Amino acid sequence: MPRTKSKDQKADTGAIDMTQVMMGANPKVMEAWVELLNDSARFVTDRLQKDQETQQALLNCKTPADIMQVQSEFFKDAVEQYTAQTTRICEKISEVAGTTLKETTAGLARSYDDVPL
Repeated sequence: MPRTKSKDQKADTGAIDMTQVMMGANPKVMEAWVELLNDSARFVTDRLQKDQETQQALLNCKTPADIMQVQSEFFKDAVEQYTAQTTRICEKISEVAGTTLKETTAGLARSYDDVPL
């Protein structure tokens, strides 16, 4: 009689964990990924702090002009910070992609001496 697997047991499908593939393929890519995650977490924490400060400032406003001033500063700062963060992410991704591409194609270059005539 064949054994059946319980629901708790995982079927061996031969699927590969993507993290293992990334780590095995190129440690620099994994380092960059961790750095991006840390930077993003730091950015979100800073933005949440700014949001909280803005809410407190709005509660302290006495006139509609004060509210407009606080909102204006908040949106100006938010756009500047999100733009800077996006730029940092794009630069890091480009840097890692360039490095990875160089490493990948380094072994593929052919010299003219190895082409049979």
